[in-house]
Amino acid sequence: MTALLLNRRQLLAAGAATLATTQLARAHNGTVHVVIEKLAFVPATITVKVGETIEWTNKDPFAHTATIKGGWEVMIPPGKVATHIVTADDTVDYYCRFHPNMKGKITVSG
Repeated sequence: MTALLLNRRQLLAAGAATLATTQLARAHNGTVHVVIEKLAFVPATITVKVGETIEWTNKDPFAHTATIKGGWEVMIPPGKVATHIVTADDTVDYYCRFHPNMKGKITVSG
């Protein structure tokens, strides 16, 4: 019984942490923030609205990209910030062209 209670608490804590990360990504000014650190987009999955700005902050010591296969690409130099204004067609998976194992997902909501 104690193990079941502990597992529920862990599950609730994990859910709260995920929700907090999603909320931290969104600023009040219509900008959704994604940090690039240790070869990862954090958060990897974001939900945005048309007209909002996605802002990637690269904390790694080397360049990254946010690349859409057959679509747009944003170059993100080391230690710099780069942005993209969201359009209706931006529900996409993206990756870093230099580090293809780095993946993210953008979902455009109403």
